[in-house]
Amino acid sequence: MPYSPTPAPLHTAAAPADIRLIVTDMDGTLLDDDKRPPAELWTALELLRERGVLFCPASGRQYATLAREFSRAADGMVFIAENGTYVVRDGVELSSDPLDRAVVAEVLETVRRLNADGVDVGAVVCGKRSAYVERADEPFLAEVRRYYVENRVVADATAVEDEILKIALFDFGPAEQTTAPALAAFAATHQVVVSGEHWVDLMNRTADKGAALRRLQRELGVTPAQTMVFGDYLNDLQMLDAADWSFAMANAHPEVVRRARHLAPANTDNGVLRTVARVLGLPLFT
Repeated sequence: MPYSPTPAPLHTAAAPADIRLIVTDMDGTLLDDDKRPPAELWTALELLRERGVLFCPASGRQYATLAREFSRAADGMVFIAENGTYVVRDGVELSSDPLDRAVVAEVLETVRRLNADGVDVGAVVCGKRSAYVERADEPFLAEVRRYYVENRVVADATAVEDEILKIALFDFGPAEQTTAPALAAFAATHQVVVSGEHWVDLMNRTADKGAALRRLQRELGVTPAQTMVFGDYLNDLQMLDAADWSFAMANAHPEVVRRARHLAPANTDNGVLRTVARVLGLPLFT
């Protein structure tokens, strides 16, 4: 399959490609810059369901947030949540990869030191039931609510009774320059991933969107050749490797563009659904 340097038609054979699984990141990929889904999404999901194609959101967002966002069509849908640390279908856990509590405490202590040094960063401790934060200022909580519909302010996030899947750090400055380097000491044993301009996620080394996708492929009996993946940022790299039909958005991080086999139009140009319609021959656009 040739690489595509521009968002051009990608499948011109007489019959549509044999795609069984479509996996897409949310922010900067499926959603526009105002965090809105495409108007054609619900029609697309119905057409895909009729064809037996499973549509799977894969996001750093928590499961509760994804389930709410897709409540109109969630029956049978698989959600790869919390950057691959939690995979759920119809409310039933398919896989998870919780952090050791000692690591949670060490990361939170690092964040507290950053705060003491004047870095405007806050930690979101992501559990299966809820997200937990120690900061209660409105600017920080506004960012948390975007991705974690279930959230609680607590005095000590190390003491919550929940399985912790991931720690997400929101940096009001450029996370790749400030917060990510501060977590470098954890990179030898854990995944430290810049997942957005202001976000850095820490997870177990065995956990990422790609690992979650490969487990899902095995369970479903779907091959990489039958899998289509869309992403825009560094936390999407591993799942792009798990699909022959891998697409970087035109607005993607340069490393994502280098890693993907193809380039899709930007998220602001409805790149995911336009590409899906083109490759599968769906009558979404005229």
